[in-house]
Amino acid sequence: MTTAIVNVFLKEGVLDPQGKAAHHALDSLGFDGVKDVRIGKQIVLQLETDDKAKAEAEVKEMCETLLANTVIEDYTIEIK
Repeated sequence: MTTAIVNVFLKEGVLDPQGKAAHHALDSLGFDGVKDVRIGKQIVLQLETDDKAKAEAEVKEMCETLLANTVIEDYTIEIK
C-alpha cells in the first residue's frame, strides 16, 4: 500500500480571491507580518501498489486528467 499526497495550488499570476480574503482577515486580526496568502487543496490517495515509480506515474496521470486544472493550477506529488 502506498500513500500519495497531491498539493494543488493556483499558478503564480492567477488571482486567488480566497487567499486575498484570508490575507485581509489576518491583517485585520493584527498579523501584519504576512506578505501574501495563497490557498490550495490537498488530496491524499491510498494506492494498492508498493511500486513508487508506478504510483507516481499513475497519480501524475490522475492530476493531468481530473485532480488539477493545469491551465490555472500547478501541483506537487509526494509518494510515501
